[in-house]
Amino acid sequence: MKEKTTAATDQMTQLAAIAPDQVYATLKVADTGLSAAEVAKRQEKYGKNVIEKAAKESMVKKFLKNFTSLMAILLWVGGLIAIFADMPQLGIAIWLVNVINGVFSFWQEFQAGKATEALSQMLPAHARVLRDGKQQDILAEDLVPGDTILVEEGDNISADARLLASTNLKVDQSTLTGESNPVSKAERAVEKTDVTHAELKNMIFTGTAVSSGSAKAVVLSTGMQTDFGKIARLTQGVSASASPLEKELDRLTQQISLIAISLGVFFFLAAVFFVHYPLAQSFIFALGMIVAFIPEGLLPTVTLSLAMAVNRMAKKHALVKQLSSVETLGETSVICSDKTGTLTQNQMTVNHLWLPTGELIVTGLGYAPEGTIERNGQVVQAADDSDLNQLVRGAALASNARVVPPDAEHERYTVLGDPTEACLTVVAAKGGLSLETEGKRTPRIKELPFDSVRKRMTTIHQTGDKQIAYIKGAPNEVVALCDQILINGEIQPMTDAQRDEIMTANDGYARQGLRVLGVATRDVTALNADDYTIEKVEQQLIFVGLTVMADPPRPEVAAAVAECHKASIQIIMVTGDYGLTAKSIAQQIGIVTDDNVRVVTGQELKTMTDDELRTALSGEIIFARMAPEQKYRVVSMLQDMDRIVAVTGDGVNDAPALKKADIGVAMGITGTDVAKEAADMILTDDNFASIVHAIEEGRTVFNNIKKFLLYILNSNMSEAVPSAAFLFSRGGIPLPLTVMQILSVDLGTDMLPALGLGTEKAEPGTMNKPPRSKKERLLSKGIIVKAFFWYGLMAAIVSLGAYFFVNFANGYTFSHLATSGAVYREATTMTLAAIVFSQIGAAINCRTLNESVFKIGIFGNRRVIFGIVFEVALLACLIYLPFLQGIFNTAPLQLPEWIFLVIIPFPLVLIEECRKWLVRRKQRQ
Repeated sequence: MKEKTTAATDQMTQLAAIAPDQVYATLKVADTGLSAAEVAKRQEKYGKNVIEKAAKESMVKKFLKNFTSLMAILLWVGGLIAIFADMPQLGIAIWLVNVINGVFSFWQEFQAGKATEALSQMLPAHARVLRDGKQQDILAEDLVPGDTILVEEGDNISADARLLASTNLKVDQSTLTGESNPVSKAERAVEKTDVTHAELKNMIFTGTAVSSGSAKAVVLSTGMQTDFGKIARLTQGVSASASPLEKELDRLTQQISLIAISLGVFFFLAAVFFVHYPLAQSFIFALGMIVAFIPEGLLPTVTLSLAMAVNRMAKKHALVKQLSSVETLGETSVICSDKTGTLTQNQMTVNHLWLPTGELIVTGLGYAPEGTIERNGQVVQAADDSDLNQLVRGAALASNARVVPPDAEHERYTVLGDPTEACLTVVAAKGGLSLETEGKRTPRIKELPFDSVRKRMTTIHQTGDKQIAYIKGAPNEVVALCDQILINGEIQPMTDAQRDEIMTANDGYARQGLRVLGVATRDVTALNADDYTIEKVEQQLIFVGLTVMADPPRPEVAAAVAECHKASIQIIMVTGDYGLTAKSIAQQIGIVTDDNVRVVTGQELKTMTDDELRTALSGEIIFARMAPEQKYRVVSMLQDMDRIVAVTGDGVNDAPALKKADIGVAMGITGTDVAKEAADMILTDDNFASIVHAIEEGRTVFNNIKKFLLYILNSNMSEAVPSAAFLFSRGGIPLPLTVMQILSVDLGTDMLPALGLGTEKAEPGTMNKPPRSKKERLLSKGIIVKAFFWYGLMAAIVSLGAYFFVNFANGYTFSHLATSGAVYREATTMTLAAIVFSQIGAAINCRTLNESVFKIGIFGNRRVIFGIVFEVALLACLIYLPFLQGIFNTAPLQLPEWIFLVIIPFPLVLIEECRKWLVRRKQRQ
């Protein structure tokens, strides 16, 4: 496959360098097109002109994946253990948790990620060819190399081809390059062939579209051998890997499984050898402890936390296709961002006008005719300034684009034609001119179209009894043809000093990455209509001025970039645009701060070794004129450097990098279906700032899972300590908590507050910290210490204290505790209730990691508050409903005992607030 690709590349480069009349001979093809027999041979050799589809994962397999993760398997086993321990209701409940979570996860991802056959849909169904000397309309899939194709305005191009003849041809190559401006194409040989394929002016490509003009071309490559096909192959070759969160949950499952089994074995041996329990009873006791230490609520909490984040992100214009992608965003350490439409508005805007008498500022952004033209802060109208009138009027009349107001299908102004020309019509409107009126008053009678060699175009208009020509184009090309200049309404001979002044202004704008067009005029009344040729019209011109334009940065992007830097997230611009333009935008919005930042072009990247690229990526850098495989290479290298990479893009050219990235982000408005399918997230507003909001949500998800873990693990400690007291006292302390009471906490009272913690909003300062290290574990040392030896130890002391409180209140002592009867049941019930009320304090404490809970509002999370109300209500049911008393070995509590319980959360919250205050104070030092 590699040899074929290389051969095709060599052929394209070689054919670009020869004259069009030599192409047929070089390819050994007749100028009348292929014969039917030859077509058949070539179809046999090259196959159909189609994009091969990668095998998709079946819906059944996608569904089953939600039930086969390590955590899901642990729950299946946990349910089985519960059934073997003679607790079938518990086992079924655990399995139901697994089933509900799996179905919910599958449905969320199915709704968000309905795939489309986007690559195939972008190819046209039919093509016009010349075969056996006749024009034929055939299926595009039947095209073969050597076919002569005919294209015109509005056609989608269905193969890579070398131009043989063209008329004013412009092609929209945005699907391949990401840049929206149509590219002028012509059949003449190109001298410079050490450029990307898209920059070859005499080549047209699969998946692009004809913006204007017409052409005849000979097909060089079809199907997967086209540049479009190579992108498809590169995209399809990227295998999906587990997200960081999925890997971390698997690791967490292994850790928890080890802890649960170790504790089960420990309690089994202790029950047999210390307490001398019968083997069967010891085994059931140990199995109950194993089930108690399995976090049955983890998967539902993770799923709910991700789903809530997805919903919040959707409200902020970010649609996530896969739930686990949310947390990946939180780990993002580098964003490779496209420029056009993501960092900028993708709406060319004239921001300066330059006249020989001075510079004018143009306000307002985009294609909406809202803004003014100002000189020294004063609004200027074209009607009041003849030089300004000539400049904006001439530039607009010498344009073919049209701006369409918002309608039922489009919320904002849209462009028909070249965006560069469209913004010239907008600035004319800002100057008070009506193009409709001007078009009627000065109708166009002739056009000398733009071409890439002379880099200008001319239109001739009937103005009263005169014929006036307006010329616009590259400033150096226009100025070279001028021998006069318009100043304050008077035409004067142009001096060398004035010529130098114009070019100095042009160079200054160009250094800022701005696009500049020169405008000139000439009275051609003396010429006959037959003399309206380039040679006779474009000479002895009168220079009018310069129009200066750019695709402006989105106003909110600078703040978003600053927030990324504050969060230690590197931003690298990777664009298909020119380096100077990319550098200017990057400096304006703060992506780079060094004026000498390195700008690496696609051609330069080709020559760089991996070590050189790795070194370059460690500092500020901009990549310009990038080909798809080069963007893919940059992303791959960053991942090899152990970075978590987010990539933005909107074109077919971005698809490989989007799919390779840890988190691919496609544009929802300007993005192609191909980009959306390859991405993990879609921005419905095409706005970089939305990525920053999404990153904050991702960080919040990971923190919320840690809060959940902290909450459930601390109850395990308070459950284990009473059992350990029973074992190590060799039964001297009757079992303060039964297995069923332990499970009533884990699968009953704890569940809703834990789920509520999974929906906490971002804590203050979330984006003031660097991305979490890939080495940071969910079950970290800090979580273990805080859960077992801080929260858990306090809760264990409280619960054992509650057990002894009942015994002492009823006349029992340490040496003689109740072993059965009503007092014993009341004591175990009090232990259970004390754990529940300790968990109320823990639920409040766990809402923040180190921030004061009073700062975010102690009642700020309604789901946690509802969970607390629910667990108290459930506890009351366990205590007072007779049929539940029998199952859970509970008894009614007295008023003094309820007072004891109600007091528990307050000191726990206050003690934790003191700890958090000390931590914050230490962090500030």
